[in-house]
This record gives sequence, C-alpha cells and structure tokens, in this order.
Amino acid sequence: MFARMFGKPKQEANAVTTLDKLNETLEMLEKKEKVLNKKASAEVEKAKEFTRAKNKRAAIQCLKRKRLYEQQIEQLGNFQLRIHDQMIMLEGAKATTETVDALRTGAKAMKDMQKAVNIDDVDKTMDEINEQTENMKQIQEALATPIGAAADFDERR
Repeated sequence: MFARMFGKPKQEANAVTTLDKLNETLEMLEKKEKVLNKKASAEVEKAKEFTRAKNKRAAIQCLKRKRLYEQQIEQLGNFQLRIHDQMIMLEGAKATTETVDALRTGAKAMKDMQKAVNIDDVDKTMDEINEQTENMKQIQEALATPIGAAADFDERR
C-alpha cells in the first residue's frame, strides 16, 4: 500500500523533471540556432566585402562556411522538432496515466461501497420496508373506520 502511495508522486516528479529538462534543452538549441544565424549572416557580409574587394576565392570560402552554418541550423531545427514531439508524447502519457489512476480510484471506491452493501442486506431491508408499509396501511385503515354514531349513520345509507 505504501509503495503504491509513494510511487505515484515519484513517477509524476519524474515526468515533470523530464519535461523541465526537455524545455531546457529546447531553449539551449534555440540559442545555438540564433548564434548560428548570426554567424551565417556575418559570413554573407564578409562575402560581400570580399566580392567588392575582388577577392573571389575568399568570398566563396565565406559562402561555403555559410552553407555549413545553414546545415547546422537545419539539424538543430530537426532536433527541436524531435524534442517537441517527445514533450507532446510525454504530456499525453502523463494525462493517460492520470486518467487511468482516476478510473482505478473510482473503481476501488465503487468496490468498497459494494462491500458495504450486499444483496442479502438489501433484500432484508426491502422486506422490512414492505412490512412497515403494510403495518402503516392497517393502522390507517383502522383509524379511518367510523365508530359509534358515525358507524350507524354509515350503515343506513
């Protein structure tokens, strides 16, 4: 019982910790992407300067580095997509687990209630209710029966 009680918070804490770690990683990847974008832009500017200076070879080298940065940016984008996918799956799994736990709790409560009331007790209670109802009807009929002069008056009609 205690293992079940203490196991759930740890599992939920693990999910929250994992989501936090995924968020941190996502932020780190976004920062790297910004840095690489700045580097790629800087290479374009350098290439323009080398072109103006008629240094075609250096300009081509700058464009090649820019292409490498763009490939890294694309790779980082794929990493971010995978992390988003993992976060969505983890959040869905967490929601599923919470739903199953809630359903399990409801089923246990219903089972406990059924243990408190069995069919023999219900039958016995219904028999007692029917008996009391019949007794009440007899009492009401007895009270409704005219007595004395009213009874004689009722018979003459």
